[in-house]
Amino acid sequence: MILAGDIGGTKTALGIYSHETGIESPLAQAIFPSADYAGLEAIVTEFLSKRDFKVEKAVFGVAGPVSKGKAIITNLPWVIDEDRLKTALKIPYIKLLNDLEATAWSVPFLSKKDVCTLNKGEKKPGGTIAVVAPGTGLGEAFLTWDGSRYLAYSSEGGHADIAPTSELEIELVRYLMDKYEHVSYEWVCSGIGIPNIYHFLKDSGKAEEPDWLAEELAKAKDPTPVIFNAAIGKDRTCPICETAIDIFISILGSEAGNMALKVMATGGVYLGGGIPPRILPSLKKGHFIENFLRKGRMSGLLSDMPVNVILSATTAITGAAYYGLEMF
Repeated sequence: MILAGDIGGTKTALGIYSHETGIESPLAQAIFPSADYAGLEAIVTEFLSKRDFKVEKAVFGVAGPVSKGKAIITNLPWVIDEDRLKTALKIPYIKLLNDLEATAWSVPFLSKKDVCTLNKGEKKPGGTIAVVAPGTGLGEAFLTWDGSRYLAYSSEGGHADIAPTSELEIELVRYLMDKYEHVSYEWVCSGIGIPNIYHFLKDSGKAEEPDWLAEELAKAKDPTPVIFNAAIGKDRTCPICETAIDIFISILGSEAGNMALKVMATGGVYLGGGIPPRILPSLKKGHFIENFLRKGRMSGLLSDMPVNVILSATTAITGAAYYGLEMF
């Protein structure tokens, strides 16, 4: 029995898998609000206490860099340690993966129903694959072909310096430089970054905040869903929120193009994370692909690269399960 987990800043998903049923058919699954627990040990203990399975291995995809079996979760006050988990959970074999590496392991197994194509391109067999995933933070990973299968690698590219591509984006970066010591793509292209774009538009006077929205934001624990709903919701639309999402999409397109160039993603570019499926109609309008392709002499190269949105919400946990069953 393999215990697999997707450990994020917002939620933790756990599942139990076996060689007999494979990654498509978990024997048990559950989702927990991460911030409600003191650490991963408490969540796993609660999950296993309600199920009669003998777990021999565990693989967790965690939202943060992994070094020497330890990880500090980027958007949670948790430190996760493989050795400490082995002792606390009495599981002899435990492996931590960066969450985007875990997602990347599942990409070769995605079916047509699991993705939505933004740029058809022409996938080259064995070509490198890039994964860019805006969720609570911004994750990035890639896969290379070893002659018989794809191997996944983690990255912390979401924390690289942001490169503005327009006068408006230059103003946005200047605004963020007054707030942060280091301005990375994650401060814009993520759930924690979207409020930064919103406040820039409001504070700079480039867009007005309606009273009804100010009231909703004041009551909200997390402003990002409020901004999303006001931008793309059916009940009412809001220009300042629509503009914020448009800027988010443009910069995300630019960074996805950057990642595609850096790893020569002739095998395709995949947008993961929780945000892209929620804003799919906006991604299809063209701003994303327009900025993805805007790379001067390299635009023709990028136009041949397939770009897909991952619709499945379980890629990180199924990738962790695959790693546990086949690689660990």
